[in-house]
Amino acid sequence: MFKAKKIAAGAFALCFAAAAVGCGGSKDDSSSHVDQVKIEDTDKIEAIPDGADNELEWLSYFDINPTKGAEKRADLTLFEKKGGKINYTNTTSMTKYDTLANRVLANDVPDMFWYEQKMTFPNYCVKGMFQPVDDIVDFDSDLWADVKDTADQFTLKGEHYVAPVKYVANSVLTYDKDVIEACALDDPYELYMNDEWNWDTWYDMMDEYVKGAEGDEQRYGVNGWFAPFIFQSTGHTLIEYDADKDEYVSNITDPNFDRATDLLYNISKNGMYYGDWVGQASDCFKKNILFFAMGPWAASDTHTPRDGSNWGIVPIPSDPNADAKYTSVEINAYMWVKGSTKKEAMKTWLECAKLVNTDPTYIEADKEKFFVNNPNWTEEMYQMAYSELSSSNWVQLIDPGYGISTTLSNDDAAANDTKEAVVAYMYSSVMKTDDDGAQYTWTQLRETYSGTIDSELKTFNEEYKKFIGK
Repeated sequence: MFKAKKIAAGAFALCFAAAAVGCGGSKDDSSSHVDQVKIEDTDKIEAIPDGADNELEWLSYFDINPTKGAEKRADLTLFEKKGGKINYTNTTSMTKYDTLANRVLANDVPDMFWYEQKMTFPNYCVKGMFQPVDDIVDFDSDLWADVKDTADQFTLKGEHYVAPVKYVANSVLTYDKDVIEACALDDPYELYMNDEWNWDTWYDMMDEYVKGAEGDEQRYGVNGWFAPFIFQSTGHTLIEYDADKDEYVSNITDPNFDRATDLLYNISKNGMYYGDWVGQASDCFKKNILFFAMGPWAASDTHTPRDGSNWGIVPIPSDPNADAKYTSVEINAYMWVKGSTKKEAMKTWLECAKLVNTDPTYIEADKEKFFVNNPNWTEEMYQMAYSELSSSNWVQLIDPGYGISTTLSNDDAAANDTKEAVVAYMYSSVMKTDDDGAQYTWTQLRETYSGTIDSELKTFNEEYKKFIGK
């Protein structure tokens, strides 16, 4: 039902559904890999009380403990100083939820599990796999107050289920400043700093660049992962929580999406979009693509710019009609598994993980190490990639559509050609074509999938109402 001619789009879906396990993503971005600052004990966090169970079982597809020869993470080091220990139980990215469900049903629960945007909330919270963190996290305290607004979007029955320890940019636009200058285009960074970086200036810049090609030269405006963030920059998502109805509802007819899809449709229709997979910024620029839309990982470390490079980074452009700058970021958090009784140890671990991503000493040491490994980055690139989207300049938007049901939200179970669940598919589908080469329209897509969305929401809301006792 979701057929698309450009199968290469599936590479994007697969990569971003499980970025941590195959596409250079950041499965342990919550960690601080600081090895240039001595991890001192701190009175900002209380030690695990004597007599309390101090060992946490971590069920995941990646380990918190260092492998042989690797440095120990700052959060783990601090946790051990507070009397804690973490034992790792391995599962796979594809089977992690099944493994967890079986453990919970068998009353043999691990203690913590990695938060992921897709399916963790609200679906698996409603299914009873996780418990609220309010008993161990005080969101009004100095340590947690900066993430309270985000945590408030992860509530069921007035209780918080997710305590963010770090925000990571899902996608930014990397570009070559030398190309911008050679083509006499405005520097996107300067436009951003002047509050002029939006859909319109971005589109016009790509249009001018592509039309400036001479002879047989082929130019493109953008490659990578950006479509969902164009939708979300309107301040709305395909599925939203309706507080008045106390249920999750379809937002598919929102007129803001007509504008968002017009932009995406025209980017593809007018030859600005390069739809094949490109794994790093330098390869993108070699193909005469002006912007590479991807997480910062694709322009750093093994993908970092070489000597003589002159790159820039800016956020995905904002909606010029929105009342604020909206973004969705990757949230690093540890879920507390339902049935775990290790309250003291879990509280201490979450505080250690949060502190190393909050305390200026750890943050500055991580930054210094980053520049050792990425000497051709600039301060402005680092700010745009690692700080700006979590600043007060942006409003964090949580997209519940990624956590409703297998059909709507779980790419791992998708049977269509592009391996995308319905919500992810719809965000980018107006840039795709059918088997006859015809580009999909938003009207077509709404008509095709509105029934599926309504049916899945009906089923989920029935389960949700039982969960909250209504």
